Amino acid sequence: MTIDETAPWGRVDETGTVFVREAAGERAVGQYPDGTAEEALAYFQRKFTELAGQVTLLEQRVKRGAPAADVAKTIKTLAATISSANAVGNLAALQTRIGALGGSITELTEKQTEESKALVAAALAERESLVAEAETLAAQDPAKAQWKQVTAQIDEIFARWQKHQADGPRLPKNEANELWKRFRAARATIDTHRKAFFAELDSVHKDARSAKQALVDKAQALVGKGADGIATYRTLLDQWKAAGRAGKKFDDALWAQFKDAGDALYSAKNEVDAQDNVEFDANLALKEELLTEAELLLAETDRVKAKEALLRIQNRWDKVGKVPRDKVKIVEDRLRKVETAVRKLDEDHWQKNNPERQERESGFLGQLNDAIAKLDRELEAAKAGGDTKKIAQAQEALDARKAWLGALNK
Repeated sequence: MTIDETAPWGRVDETGTVFVREAAGERAVGQYPDGTAEEALAYFQRKFTELAGQVTLLEQRVKRGAPAADVAKTIKTLAATISSANAVGNLAALQTRIGALGGSITELTEKQTEESKALVAAALAERESLVAEAETLAAQDPAKAQWKQVTAQIDEIFARWQKHQADGPRLPKNEANELWKRFRAARATIDTHRKAFFAELDSVHKDARSAKQALVDKAQALVGKGADGIATYRTLLDQWKAAGRAGKKFDDALWAQFKDAGDALYSAKNEVDAQDNVEFDANLALKEELLTEAELLLAETDRVKAKEALLRIQNRWDKVGKVPRDKVKIVEDRLRKVETAVRKLDEDHWQKNNPERQERESGFLGQLNDAIAKLDRELEAAKAGGDTKKIAQAQEALDARKAWLGALNK
């Protein structure tokens, strides 16, 4: 077998034994009996390449910030493996690279320790914020809380707690336990308040349910009265509105029964109204004829004649009877207009013929005529004297008295 003297880190002797060259000399690393010297040497060189690849991989892990403890363990394992490796290559260079990595462990450890502290501090702050959210919910007034919303919120906060606990860094035991104790207490408070609220609500619903069932029974008992039962039904409806909630399921069912009774009552009323409307329509036609006759009195000036004619129309009006409800105001307003006009004729007559008023007016007229005569004389005197100021004052006073006189003589 030919010895390969050109291989820088190893050789193969005539027995097929492969040696690696180290600082202390050659060391046998194994045999490759079934191949050539080149094949034997290449085999153990590949072993070296595999070791070099592991060192390179470790160097890359250190650069990426792999956990220092894992790196230290790997360095120790690789160093032991390289020192006795059955491989051909520059094993010393690999040991040097391993040693260099060992020097970075301290720096890596310090860096990762600081990073770990920062992560733990941030995690504690986030966990604290979750506790604060839960405690804020627990501090709400139970009577004002929207429990469906509160329950969804505390469930969502707890889900975030669990995710943070699973994905986040491991927290110091004392701090983690204290935060969990506070969070659990807040959840327990919320749960206690919710149970108390719904227990009270169930009691309120039960009372409302009993009250509404009684109202349903009373409403159903009215059905036989037909339209005559509507007034009482309306009273029951007011009581229904004041009874409170009985829970959606019961409210819907009870209301359906209560409404069915009301529908039956109003259906009976509609039948009566339909019959009445036939009669009321005929009454409307009669009253419209009377209105046509009455509205002629709007132009009448003889109060006695107007009053007598209106009285006859009113007597016939009362005998006609009811008209459709939507026409009542229309026809009543038209009749009121005629009544107002006739009443005004009477009032005007009274005003003109009131003895007391006539006496007052005759006395006042005499005084007013005397004042006008006096003002005429003063005006003439002012004009003769050429005093423009007195002329204006006398003329203004005279015009005012004459206006009063004109109003009284109408």
